Amino acid sequence: MAEEKEEIDDSLYSRQRYVLGDSAMRRMAHSNVLIVGLGGLGIEIAKNVVLAGIKSLTVLDRRICQIQDLGTQFFIRQEDVDDKKTRAEASVDRLAELNPYVTLKNASTEISQETDLSFLKEYQCVVVTETAHSLLQRIDDYCRQLNPPIQFIAGEVSGVFSYAFCDFGPEFTVVDASGEEPKECFIADITKGNPGIVTSLDNTMHDFQSGDTVTFKEIKGMESLNGTKQKIKVVSPYSFSVCDTTGEEFQPYQTGGIAKQVKVSTVVKYSSLQDQMINPRVPLVDFTKDAVMSHVAFCSLHRFRDQHNRLPKPRCDTDLKGLRQLAEEINEKLKIPVPSIDKDVLCHLADTCAGHFAPLCAAMGGVIGQEVIKAVTGKFTPINQWLYLDASEVLKGLGNVSPEVLEPKGDRYDHLRICIGDELCLKLADLKLFMVGCGAIGCEMMKNYALLGVCRSPNGKMTITDNDLIEMSNLNRQFLFRPRHIQKPKSTTAAESCKQINPSLNIEAHQHKVHPATEQSTYNDAFFEAQDVVVNALDNVEARRYMDIRCVTNQKALMESGTLGSKGHVQVIIPHLTETYGNQQDPPEQSVPYCTLKSFPATIEHTIPWARDKFESLFSQKPAMLNKFWMVHGSPKKVMEKLKSNSRLEHILMVLKLMKNRPQSWKECVAAARIKFERYYNHKAKQLLSSFPLDSRTKDGAFFWQSPKRPPTPVEFDTNSELHMMFIRSCSRLIADYCGIPYTEKDTDKNNIVDLLRDVNVPEFVPSNKKIVTEETENKPETTTEDDITDEDIAKAIRDLKHLQDNGKTSEACLRMIPAEFEKDDDSNGHIDFMTSASNLRATMYSIETADRFKTKRIAGRIVPAIATTTAAVSGLVTIELIKYIQGCVLDDHRNAFLNLALPTVMVSEPAPANKIRIKDEMYFTDWDRWEVHGPAGYKMQDFVQYFKDKYKLTVSLVVQGTKMIYVSMLPGHKKRLKQTMVELIKPADGVRHIDHL
Repeated sequence: MAEEKEEIDDSLYSRQRYVLGDSAMRRMAHSNVLIVGLGGLGIEIAKNVVLAGIKSLTVLDRRICQIQDLGTQFFIRQEDVDDKKTRAEASVDRLAELNPYVTLKNASTEISQETDLSFLKEYQCVVVTETAHSLLQRIDDYCRQLNPPIQFIAGEVSGVFSYAFCDFGPEFTVVDASGEEPKECFIADITKGNPGIVTSLDNTMHDFQSGDTVTFKEIKGMESLNGTKQKIKVVSPYSFSVCDTTGEEFQPYQTGGIAKQVKVSTVVKYSSLQDQMINPRVPLVDFTKDAVMSHVAFCSLHRFRDQHNRLPKPRCDTDLKGLRQLAEEINEKLKIPVPSIDKDVLCHLADTCAGHFAPLCAAMGGVIGQEVIKAVTGKFTPINQWLYLDASEVLKGLGNVSPEVLEPKGDRYDHLRICIGDELCLKLADLKLFMVGCGAIGCEMMKNYALLGVCRSPNGKMTITDNDLIEMSNLNRQFLFRPRHIQKPKSTTAAESCKQINPSLNIEAHQHKVHPATEQSTYNDAFFEAQDVVVNALDNVEARRYMDIRCVTNQKALMESGTLGSKGHVQVIIPHLTETYGNQQDPPEQSVPYCTLKSFPATIEHTIPWARDKFESLFSQKPAMLNKFWMVHGSPKKVMEKLKSNSRLEHILMVLKLMKNRPQSWKECVAAARIKFERYYNHKAKQLLSSFPLDSRTKDGAFFWQSPKRPPTPVEFDTNSELHMMFIRSCSRLIADYCGIPYTEKDTDKNNIVDLLRDVNVPEFVPSNKKIVTEETENKPETTTEDDITDEDIAKAIRDLKHLQDNGKTSEACLRMIPAEFEKDDDSNGHIDFMTSASNLRATMYSIETADRFKTKRIAGRIVPAIATTTAAVSGLVTIELIKYIQGCVLDDHRNAFLNLALPTVMVSEPAPANKIRIKDEMYFTDWDRWEVHGPAGYKMQDFVQYFKDKYKLTVSLVVQGTKMIYVSMLPGHKKRLKQTMVELIKPADGVRHIDHL
């Protein structure tokens, strides 16, 4: 696979680069892909690979656009149907708009049993959909026999059933099986044995797996292991075995050492489509279903279509009997047959196969889109070799309906109607839906809703909200947006784009943030009560928790989903049926001890947050503090009067120090940056070594400087070092920016800065007695408050302010600074340059491996890796669950999902039921339950207490509203509250008719 070192457009691909990496991105940019068939599945795959950034995509589909295509193919319009365009003609220009770096071609070639397939040689990957099985087999055979082989992928959505098949040739090299960052751990001990056992430090789990390859460094004693690569076997979560360490070359282990995972290429072997028909490799997706039965069903359908040149007719006993017979014959030939043929699966497939279920096209389109990326890059583990996914639960309840409700009507919803019936189509049209977030997941959701006709009737309404504006980096996965939309609101733009897909949608777009401030206004309880279902498309924990609380309070179903790179999840939250989001604990965020960040970093993940904190403190928080101080306290004259009256003004000393050291010119900005360099990377190291010499020991006699603590080495400033000059340049610019000092590009030239540095008076190191925090349990010291200010501090502040006044440094301009607002996606502002250089200098000081700008930006900018394929798959799965909810499915029919397209893993399972808590005897409650107590305006607390005693024989001991305790029976002072009215105690806002209590 070719790979050239051309630039990658980070403004467009920044989030995806963190999923795939630059090497895979470059290989993809040299790849040519062919997609045959641009129906609902084909267009989803095409959309995803174009967004990903392949070199060229050729689409081949000579079918004429039909009215029913509008229900699954989002790039076909009514005018395309009227003009009798082919599906490829209608789609190619709209696909080209998604990514300016991808060349789109419309193939004029017909592909059939007679076609010369040699034209396929120009492609690295061929994807075939909506094609007869006999032709699929011919194409696969041709692709396999080439050297190198063409990676072949087949897929289909038939009704509410779908499959994907991959054949990447006899041998396919996977360069990175998981895409995860290499894991590493600090070492506590290595035994001399056969095999040697490595134990991780401080009972920290190493997270390795048996078969992993690891390398070692910084081991003292058993140095022979340093630099070697060892295939390991896990002994426990805290230890693993390596090679035989009993030899003389392995000296006894003393201390230190780091074990780090090494990514190793693997070879995956594939069988042909013909072989896989009788000996299928089929992973388990749904624990309640037999995946091999799905294979038998689809094979039967393919053979039926090849024999009859048509699909089975819905509810036709003759066709169903023929399909069953074919299934029996196929099952007998399988090497591992199913115990018995599931007639319901065959019946459901026969009834719906003439239709195409749009959300299933989205889900499988995301999966296959990722397989295309794997095929052309070798990144991640491909499907080996089948994947089956269905949504047959939506058919529950349709067994006894009249056949007419499933018949086509000659409109855009025919494909959907065949799958779920006309009645459910109309329910979707009348839906009142509230969706929060119009980003990547939100765009995909809205596309699905447009295809399904959700909220299209006068009775239906889709309310969407997002307070963000569109940025360049959004275009790589938020496919409803184009370059012309940059800096426009996401919500209104998404609504406009969706109405191009389906003009009949009834959408109201807001630009509000959903949080407590809007509870009593736009999104109050009355608004929530009017909704049929709520969808959260904001991918952050705070939004999930808040939306969960609002939905539980208002008894509304919540469709919850999220993605992280190649991983995604779907959670269905239904009143009185499932557990809530709050029932599950989010994994705690790993926090780094203050002493580690401040003085004892051990990894680059410690130095980058330190650099981010320095940026915020120096260039944002302190300037903002100065502005606020003078805004609150007025002029220097008034501040002087307050000081002389012995007023203790918070932050006074820090503000005056900022003003005293404030540069007045570009030259002084450079000098300030140079002095900061010396303090951070030279004096700091010398101070630590002065306080804790290299031979220092702890109270228990152990060496102070032992793993993971790393002794620092003072950094000597060098103008010939690119890293040193990067820090000086970026720091000088940021100082000048918050001081409002102008500078030119010539000023920031290296030679000019070097000239200015010659005149800088760099202070000598003077040891300090200031305490250095060494215990991991100690937190960051509290900021000085007014109460901490002494008389001596006030006297010093008076002197300092007088000095500033005498030197003309208290003018209006001197009382204002310009705080920096961190913007990670603007490469011209110097923000990431500062953090990269600051972090890497600190890493150098502690002999830690440095990180490139790319990694620094991800960690410092807290960037969430994202890719369109995962988003598409997740949105399809959650839309299926929404339809099940509207249909009224029981708990057993719903599915939560977890997927990792890198591995690839797609797992669905029943949601956990609502958690029941026993009160007494046979009285239980769940998070969804509530007692409604109605009372007049004069309703008192004693009436409230008596109500529960009379009706439920319960004694009320505590009444809480949010975090406020309204009544506590044990407190003597609360006895009088029994006589007070509930309105007096609660003090509800105007218009509030009910209040929730615990």
